[in-house]
Amino acid sequence: MAMTLRLNDEQERALALLAETDGVSKHEATVRAITEAAARRVRDDRVRALSHDGRERYAALLDRLAQ
Repeated sequence: MAMTLRLNDEQERALALLAETDGVSKHEATVRAITEAAARRVRDDRVRALSHDGRERYAALLDRLAQ
C-alpha cells in the first residue's frame, strides 16, 4: 500500500537523524518507528493488565504489608 507522509521541518529532521543513525533509508526508519511504537504499546498494555490483575489478586496481602 502506498501512502504519503506529510512532515513539518522538525519532523523531517528527526526522521533524517533516525535514518542516518541507523544507517537505513527514511522509509525503513519510518517502518521501524511504527513497528517499535506498536510493539511498545502492546507491551505496555500487557504490563498494565498484569499489574492490575496482581493488585487485585494480592490486595489483602498488599494492605497488610502497607501497615
